[in-house]
Amino acid sequence: MTLSPTQQQLLRALASGATLKSHRYLDGRKVYQLHWLDGHPPQTVRRSTVAAMQARGLLFSNQKFPAATYMLTEAAHQLLASEGAGGTGAA
Repeated sequence: MTLSPTQQQLLRALASGATLKSHRYLDGRKVYQLHWLDGHPPQTVRRSTVAAMQARGLLFSNQKFPAATYMLTEAAHQLLASEGAGGTGAA
């Protein structure tokens, strides 16, 4: 499985403890934000990045309103482990 640089960055950020949330507003907007542990301001994440990672089975959501949290799946953990073991990230 080949990930874009942005997807790789998001995967590693989540693995290191950052939190990805989607914030739903009453007007229907949905904004994805990556919340860092070190107090840096949240970083906006493109909807297409999150959708692509969900389609690949790397993220799942707890489906809460108005702020859902996204977590790494077992497949994402396996991908990270293969990269850490010298793998290419291809699955």
